[in-house]
Amino acid sequence: MITRRATQLFNPCSCIGLRWIQTRPEYDVVVLGGGIVGLGVAQEISNRTNKLKVAVLEKENELAMHQTGHNSGVIHAGIYYKPGSVMAKLCVEGMKATYDYCDAHGIPYKKVGKLVVATSPLEESRLMDLWDRANSNQVPDIELVDSKGIKEREPACEGVKAIWSPHTGIVDWGRVAKHYGTVFESRGGTIHTGFQACDFNYLDGGLRIRSTIGEEVHCQYVLACTGLYSDRVATMTGCDPEPKIVPFRGEYLLLSAEKSKLIRGNIYPVPDPRFPFLGVHFTPRMNGEVWLGPNAVLAFAREGYGWGTLNFRDLVEVLGYPGFYRLAGKYLGYGLDQMLGSIFINRAVKELKKYVPQVEASDISRGPAGVRAQAMSAAGDLVGDFIFSRGTGDVGSRILHCRNAPSPAATSSLAIANMVVDKLEEEFKLNLK
Repeated sequence: MITRRATQLFNPCSCIGLRWIQTRPEYDVVVLGGGIVGLGVAQEISNRTNKLKVAVLEKENELAMHQTGHNSGVIHAGIYYKPGSVMAKLCVEGMKATYDYCDAHGIPYKKVGKLVVATSPLEESRLMDLWDRANSNQVPDIELVDSKGIKEREPACEGVKAIWSPHTGIVDWGRVAKHYGTVFESRGGTIHTGFQACDFNYLDGGLRIRSTIGEEVHCQYVLACTGLYSDRVATMTGCDPEPKIVPFRGEYLLLSAEKSKLIRGNIYPVPDPRFPFLGVHFTPRMNGEVWLGPNAVLAFAREGYGWGTLNFRDLVEVLGYPGFYRLAGKYLGYGLDQMLGSIFINRAVKELKKYVPQVEASDISRGPAGVRAQAMSAAGDLVGDFIFSRGTGDVGSRILHCRNAPSPAATSSLAIANMVVDKLEEEFKLNLK
């Protein structure tokens, strides 16, 4: 994919002899954010019409650099989500759409399946609740299997009962997102990388977006899909500061090449309803690796992929937010355990051995990490569904903010795009026919 650097965008006036020539890009719609949601929306607009000039603005020099490029790579089936929720509906639709898209465009994936494994009577009871939820969500072709059925699918795995999801798969989501961008560009769309928006103004009947280095783009309407910065971008245009984005880092461990041969597909735990995050699981990757995890620890920066990365502004915002302390009060023990596990990785071995007893401390090493844009309320509640907002006035009324696109946003990205473009059409009275 060829992207246009922001430095090529707009120099307010170019002087040729005594003649000043204004050279500013003009668009009908700008999508702010080059992750999988923003690129999916841009592609969907291009699916529906060739009458609008559309651009994507991405602050990094490449697409899909943050949440999209730092996730587990799983294509989820929709087992976990509350029946009737938008998340559940979009996940089931998105899984099918993802496989169809990858088949149509030659993008490799593997349908390795997933076992959600109970290892005790308590977990077995919780598993049956999950089974009811998965059936309510109409997750396709799931099976309830006993210990023998577990061994048939994962010979190295121990458990008393499990849900088998044959359509859960793996893919390189960064590659998928970039392909969305390629399709969008092939239909006349424009992608500007290296453009970090910092100011929005009403000008000449539309919007002027300025970057941190003084370049400009002009448009009629904006869709902001800015992930880790969604709250800041929203407040820049007059929206409510909540929900607040609190960055949580998810750190993975790597299983040794020898022990990775034991793992065929995804092996997941039964969620413990007392805790906000899922827990350690086995995730095969397209390159043959097996990732273990992730944990969940507070990141000291919105792009804090390791303990050594600290952004003073980001950290002060979190520590000054009442919702963070309310969350910490609810899950203090859990949070401390996650931090200790981050520092002393061998603490994970006991949990891993519940499912695959052959795993030893010598089989694991530190792996990659991602940062989750966790939306949070002042009450300390984690926001678990989609949130959109618009401001008021000449600027705010022209910008639709996607404030929260929770996991599994990658799996659901094509279904999300369809929903968001419908919303754009309704909110801004766009003609996409």
